[in-house]
Amino acid sequence: MAPSPALSTRTRWALGSAAGTVGIGALAYIGLGDPHRPGFFPPCPFLEMTGWLCPGCGGLRMTHDLLHGDIAAAFVDNAFILIGVPLLIVWALIRRRQSRRVFTVSALAVIFAAVIAWTIVRNLPGFPLVPTLLTG
Repeated sequence: MAPSPALSTRTRWALGSAAGTVGIGALAYIGLGDPHRPGFFPPCPFLEMTGWLCPGCGGLRMTHDLLHGDIAAAFVDNAFILIGVPLLIVWALIRRRQSRRVFTVSALAVIFAAVIAWTIVRNLPGFPLVPTLLTG
């Protein structure tokens, strides 16, 4: 099987621009809308099927809060993503700089275990960090 030809610089710029435009549009939609209100997005399928908050539940509300400068509310909505994603990015950049593979089997196992642990902990009775949903 022949290797695929490398993308031209023009194609990479076009793909990067399209991805950037979609990302900015999504952030604008989340920033201008209010995911704290019911009906902003369809409900989480994991929550609907299990009654448990998934690891990503509250992520849109967290993003909305960050865009509005409310770090405390963002922490309550999803502390795992708020802290975990920047740490994961820094770790991946360090690994890349050291010319080492970023996502080894053991690294993926740790990430998977952390996601499962967060899912269980955030669904324990009385756990205080629950995404806020405004009614009325």
